[in-house]
Amino acid sequence: MNIRTTIIAILLIITLAAPGGGLLGEKEYPKFLEEPWDHSPITIYIDEQNIPPHYSPSYPATVVRAIEYWENGGNGKLSYTPVFELVNTSDADIYIMWVENMEDVTGAEDGVAGFCRPMIANGRYVHADLVLEVGDYKGFSWQQYGDANMEQLVTHELGHALGLAHSNDIRDIMYPTYEQRENLNPILVETTYPFIVIAILTAIGISGYLAAGWLRYHKRRQKLENELLNEK
Repeated sequence: MNIRTTIIAILLIITLAAPGGGLLGEKEYPKFLEEPWDHSPITIYIDEQNIPPHYSPSYPATVVRAIEYWENGGNGKLSYTPVFELVNTSDADIYIMWVENMEDVTGAEDGVAGFCRPMIANGRYVHADLVLEVGDYKGFSWQQYGDANMEQLVTHELGHALGLAHSNDIRDIMYPTYEQRENLNPILVETTYPFIVIAILTAIGISGYLAAGWLRYHKRRQKLENELLNEK
């Protein structure tokens, strides 16, 4: 394999593996509604009064970061640019609240860390409740979610409030997973993934090229040695 073939192969793999693009991307992104809200800005109320015992005062900041994520383009799958406004009234468009544990409080299935419950009229959202748990059971112990995990959860559920359904792309924020990754921000992974892929594939390509060169050198040397032996 020469260097030109190696480079072409790397570029082809990158194209196929790139998030939201290539042959591996979703042909039609799953959505509940294309444009669920008939007005802007979309108001949000963060309930900091009715809070569970293990609620963290840092959680509202994760909501702000989730808002910024979607206002700045999000995962690129919205057909509109949402504008939000935080308000101090519970009759806002989106009501966000926390509970201690979804299974215990709401009877949700195991593994559900939050949900978005929209009210729909005439094909548009008129209100949406976002309910988020602050922790879950790991074996026999209960563990509270840190800010990185809560940010992922809020961003995911807010995506539902904007009309997006679940994605089958594991790198997408709308992929249905709630794994505890306290030291790994999924939004950071999503934005840096293409560069990680490029770095890995480039390293593989260079290694393959060097290995092929060594094999060619070894064969030439062996051929010369055989010719010298035959001459003797």
